[in-house]
Amino acid sequence: MFVVKRNIKVQQGSSDKLVERFGSPGIIEQNEGFIDLQVMVKEAKRSDEYEEVIVLIRWESKEAWKNWEKSDAHVQGHRENRGKPKPEYVIEASHDAYEVKAIKGYRAPAAI
Repeated sequence: MFVVKRNIKVQQGSSDKLVERFGSPGIIEQNEGFIDLQVMVKEAKRSDEYEEVIVLIRWESKEAWKNWEKSDAHVQGHRENRGKPKPEYVIEASHDAYEVKAIKGYRAPAAI
């Protein structure tokens, strides 16, 4: 299994915009090797100056992820946004990729 993690810091009160964007149905789910996508919002503290959103995308393999990255649908989506400024509420964004080495008894939650 292979996991891509996006870490996005946004202005206070803006995390719902990313939850809606990443949580809505899209074309990524149709890509072979896609397992699931999770959107998490860090529990806020009073002293936080921003909200933090984590997006985890699980793939069957690194090759499946690479195929998505090279797919016409993915490339076209980035072309459409080329040259456009990032949303004003996004402070900072980064991403990392991980090869999963061990998994312990996963149980799906009853409801989200």
